[in-house]
Amino acid sequence: MTHDCSFLEELDLGDEQVSFATGRRETHAADWGAQQLEEGVMPDAVVWPESTDDVAAVLTGATERGVPVTPYAAGTGLEGNAVPARGGISLDLTRMDDVIDYRPDDFQIDVGPGIIGTEVDEFVASDGLYFPPLPSSGDISTIGGMIATDASGMQTVKYGEVADWVLALEAVLADGTVIRTGSRASKTSSGYNLTDLLVGSEGTLAVVTEATLELAGRPQQIRGGRAIFETLDDAAAAIADAIRTDVDVARIELVDELSAHMANEYLGSDLPDAPMVFLEFHANHGIEAEIDLCRTIFEDHDVARFEMSSDNAEMESLWETRRELAYAEASYDPDLTPIHPGDVTVPISSYPELVREAKRIAAETDLLIPCFGHAGDGNLHYTVLVDIDDPDFVEHGERAYRELVELALEMGGTATGEHGIGQGKQAYLEPEHGAGAVDAMKRVKRALDPTGTLNPGKIFPEDDAE
Repeated sequence: MTHDCSFLEELDLGDEQVSFATGRRETHAADWGAQQLEEGVMPDAVVWPESTDDVAAVLTGATERGVPVTPYAAGTGLEGNAVPARGGISLDLTRMDDVIDYRPDDFQIDVGPGIIGTEVDEFVASDGLYFPPLPSSGDISTIGGMIATDASGMQTVKYGEVADWVLALEAVLADGTVIRTGSRASKTSSGYNLTDLLVGSEGTLAVVTEATLELAGRPQQIRGGRAIFETLDDAAAAIADAIRTDVDVARIELVDELSAHMANEYLGSDLPDAPMVFLEFHANHGIEAEIDLCRTIFEDHDVARFEMSSDNAEMESLWETRRELAYAEASYDPDLTPIHPGDVTVPISSYPELVREAKRIAAETDLLIPCFGHAGDGNLHYTVLVDIDDPDFVEHGERAYRELVELALEMGGTATGEHGIGQGKQAYLEPEHGAGAVDAMKRVKRALDPTGTLNPGKIFPEDDAE
């Protein structure tokens, strides 16, 4: 459906802030996940706001004329969150990338939504501070995008999700109303928690234009390494046991042998074709005691090798390999395409069973299903590789994918630990939350965005949450 966006030319925006050019529109048709599946939708226009007033003006005009608006960050999402599914305007917030205020004595920073995550770390590094919950894609994704999906990453097991580090927001509602949520105080019991409502709402309730983030002091001691296991069962069980024992670990990542093989093919690395666990410990004192405790637990699960290092280059090489796994899988076989990046999370006691079931399904269906993930918080990333041009092959893969999501839900888990619902996981919203809760979500959506302006076609299976 095409929408008349000519009203944009009447707003107080610079010529370089609005584009109707095909090339610009094409670059905003999909995020990374939708691009892989060739499921993009071209917007009718692209706008680059440079201030909160710009965002408010665009939303006011769009809502008055029934034009959809889809917020766009860096396009690194995996569930089609930024796809302009109903056309209209792609609102690219990457130019709102300033550090607005910085209060190191309070461990706080105010930033625009377009700032890249690692740029926040670089800005505060000289004061010994950093932003702990950055996801693996923190060097290419924006703070606004992370807030939209309530992103999390490899350090979630120790530091929590992005939501745990957002103190306050400035945001614009669909009708152009500017609101502020939260407080700079470390805690508040004042009114509804609108901050947490907006975090994870995928741009369907408001457009975030400023965020107040909490920071943390950089740990004085950092040690990292890997543990190699004979079987994937042993590796998953060792992780669950370590978490139940409350080992103070900052990162604990599972990598199966297939993922290791794919990483070697893609990066030219020399990981053993064996299941392994990548580890990192953070502390200001006593780090060796935590490492020794973890080693003891892993030895109870027949660990073959337990290798730790404090060398920064060695650790960075290890984590770079982990960060590149999604790209390694996507490029492994030119005839195979990943469908729906698996992102399920379960209670830690169910994690070994979930991993076991993933491999059972792979064996029984003869599909390539590499598995890795932020195991310490029960998160499993899995990818089903299919020939996208073979409908039977695709349906075969879809069934395997669905079975794993349904198993995670049966275990008391979630269909998405960090990527969001977007377009790809809408079918699982009601099975996970129930009809009553989903209806409540739709009521919130209609109350804040009655015309369905903001990011229609996302989260809810029905159009515009009706």
